[in-house]
Amino acid sequence: MNTQDNRKSVIEALLLASEKPLPLEQIRVVLDNLDLPEARRLIEELKLEYEEANRGIRIAEIAGGFQMITAAAFAPFLKKLFKDRNTEKLSKPALETLAIIAYKQPLTRLEIELLRNVNVDGVIKSLAGKNLIRIAGRKKAPGRPCVYGTTRQFLEHFGLKSLDDLPKIEEFSALAEKKDLVDIELEEEKKTEALDEPQKLA
Repeated sequence: MNTQDNRKSVIEALLLASEKPLPLEQIRVVLDNLDLPEARRLIEELKLEYEEANRGIRIAEIAGGFQMITAAAFAPFLKKLFKDRNTEKLSKPALETLAIIAYKQPLTRLEIELLRNVNVDGVIKSLAGKNLIRIAGRKKAPGRPCVYGTTRQFLEHFGLKSLDDLPKIEEFSALAEKKDLVDIELEEEKKTEALDEPQKLA
């Protein structure tokens, strides 16, 4: 196969097969060290083709890479398809704590508790266990307490390109609800099914 003539098809296959957002650098290396501007141009063309054809999938730039996702307009249908599937959702206290960390990071557990007026030990442990937050360092204060920040997984979970794409803080809960409709785990399951049954892509 001539890679030069099938570069967009190669990119499409790479994005479909990847379980995580695929960095542009990794894509260009696979394409025989294609220069970065050309690699981005090809991805943007492919992205536009999906949008103009109103396909059920889209290409999104998430957490420093590119990933295939389902089009948001079809979320209600996906919810019906997977209505019996049990997915773990973030509780309201977890969402509130995560929002505080996302918008005010880095900050200590005590600073979070002062803002929420409740103990957050359990919530912090839960969010860290889900790899949505991490210890980002230590504060120059007595006792050198740990400070917390969000992770790359946080960006992937909410479909954000970077922290600059965070919505207004009052819109964060709405973003989380939207995320529950089109769960990234669901995207991974659909990719796996597509890989197991390639004839459906014909």
